Amino acid sequence: MSLEARRALADIDLFAGLSPSELSDLLERGTTLTTPPGGTLTEQGSTQTGLQVLLDGTATVYVNGTERATLNPGDYFGEISLIDGSPRSATIIAGSEGLRTFALSALAFAPVIDTNPSVAKSLLKGLCARIRSLDSSTSVRD
Repeated sequence: MSLEARRALADIDLFAGLSPSELSDLLERGTTLTTPPGGTLTEQGSTQTGLQVLLDGTATVYVNGTERATLNPGDYFGEISLIDGSPRSATIIAGSEGLRTFALSALAFAPVIDTNPSVAKSLLKGLCARIRSLDSSTSVRD
């Protein structure tokens, strides 16, 4: 797998602190995908599971048809479906220049968790940090 994919995976909070061999294991189980401009990476409600990390290009996130965010290189999506296998909560469309991602399916990821608890711990810490961040950014209105 490319050095670019290794760096992208190592830089996301979900896998912070993994050893080089643990990262290599994840990289060997994944693949690089190319999506043309305007192509759909995933559809809200689909049962396609897995994590994708943007390597090149941008993508737009839609929830219930409403634009919610723009993803850039280094951003990722699908971390929840990677774990729980539930349907996708958003539609993701490639930007005008197309998109290249590193993809890791839930099927390929499961054996890593089963044989390597440190990967599971890293993932849990990253998800907890994300939840705490979301909790602190919401405010209660009177």
